[in-house]
Amino acid sequence: MEYFGVGTIFLIVIVLIFLWSAIKILPEYERGVIFFLGRFQAVKGPGLIILLPAVQRMIRVSLRTVALDVPPQDVITRDNVSVRVSAVIYFRVVAPDKSVIAVENYLYATSQLAQTTLRSVCGQAELDELLSERDKINKHIQEILDKQTEPWGIKVGLVEVKAIDLPEEMKRAMAKQAEAEREKRAKIIHAEGEFLAAQKIFDASEVISRNPVSLQLRYLQTLTEIAAEKNSTILFPLPMDLIKPFLRMMKADEGGK
Repeated sequence: MEYFGVGTIFLIVIVLIFLWSAIKILPEYERGVIFFLGRFQAVKGPGLIILLPAVQRMIRVSLRTVALDVPPQDVITRDNVSVRVSAVIYFRVVAPDKSVIAVENYLYATSQLAQTTLRSVCGQAELDELLSERDKINKHIQEILDKQTEPWGIKVGLVEVKAIDLPEEMKRAMAKQAEAEREKRAKIIHAEGEFLAAQKIFDASEVISRNPVSLQLRYLQTLTEIAAEKNSTILFPLPMDLIKPFLRMMKADEGGK
């Protein structure tokens, strides 16, 4: 009876080990690449998967998008400027069987390919292009990576250049250039303002010259503005044209007497 009890326990343990090795549960974002005696058999999942121990083997592959940092790379641009460029790439596995069979470690392989592609693409561009046309650079890198990783079952969806580190002397030169550009724009704006003001003054003088009464009215307006100032005494010459009518009236009165 004791022997039967030990045998039963041993059998139960064997069954549990078999079930533990045979039954696999994959979540929605994973797939299982199944090999039968070393040969590729199928891609299964998600859900419950039953394997034959010692005969079948399963490798889990995640289908979620991976964000991979590309460490800073030393790049010499086409105009011979040394910079350090870093980026991040977003990719995912679309063919689990290829990601296992076609490449040994798709994460490492994609990282190395991204570094070399980043150096190559940035080295073909000038510094101004790297700074002002990042979208174009990102798109070019993404297209190259997507084409190169397609045999591995990888889909590169997005590439973003994160930072472009410039040498200190280049930063100072660019700061001086930006300051010079701002001064040039300020001088141009000031010159345009002076030109418009002179043009308006010229137009006003043309209008006043056609009608002498306008000049007299402007003269009286100026007197009114000056009279509004406090604690000031101003001697202003009075034009004879304004007092001639009064002088004529005075002479006519004297002649009548």
